[in-house]
Amino acid sequence: MLKEYYGFKKTPFNKYIPTSKLFLAESQEETLMRLNYVVNNKLFAIVTGECGTGKTTVLRKLKASLDGKKYDFLYVTDSKLTPRHFYNALLNQLGREGAFYRGDCRRKLHHEIELINGIRHRDLVIVVDEAHLLSQEMLEELRFLLNFRMDSVNPLSLILSGQSELEINLCKRVSAAISQRIDFRCRLLPMTPEETKAYINHHITIAGGKDPIFTDSAINEIYAYSAGTARVVCKLCYSCLMYGATKNIKIIEVSMVKDIIEVEYK
Repeated sequence: MLKEYYGFKKTPFNKYIPTSKLFLAESQEETLMRLNYVVNNKLFAIVTGECGTGKTTVLRKLKASLDGKKYDFLYVTDSKLTPRHFYNALLNQLGREGAFYRGDCRRKLHHEIELINGIRHRDLVIVVDEAHLLSQEMLEELRFLLNFRMDSVNPLSLILSGQSELEINLCKRVSAAISQRIDFRCRLLPMTPEETKAYINHHITIAGGKDPIFTDSAINEIYAYSAGTARVVCKLCYSCLMYGATKNIKIIEVSMVKDIIEVEYK
């Protein structure tokens, strides 16, 4: 419907965007730069930000930036992750069979890391998403993962990504052992008004739109409601375009944005 009415080649404001065409705000660009440094030096980093600020977008860009011949990139996300499931998930991604007992899983993974580093001459990057949901038991297990050869070498790059609660959890006294190992703490911020405008126009452009559809006042209203949160911006913009298409309105004005917010989001 949107493609026919507005002349798009693709539906705008959805998450199915090629990695090469993802929009990065300034804080995302800075975080990506830091994470590349983390990966190049086998360090431990955490990435935090409120829901919808683009943490997974940055991780997608990071993966795409890495040389597939040099790095093994392992991605884990599970709200009920246990140490055994964690190790088995990593082993499965490496094409290896897991084990039933936690200790056996850990030993198998450590052995695999030795092979990756020493024989295949590749570097391992492990990313744990939704890390604010990790239990204290899992946080302790990550410390054991990093404790390699009597803590004399860094065997891999570890990145934990999650909402602000992750930082809060790591600040607790019981988490001191793992918190002290963190090399970089990256914090994603919402987009500024200028970035929000650029973000909206970017989505219109990559969808095949040739002319601006949202007026400046409409964009200002979208920013005011979303506070620069990318996910909220996308949903609101999509709703506005759908409403415009059904009402035969080509240009999205501020009054329409306010009506959509009032009807659909309050």
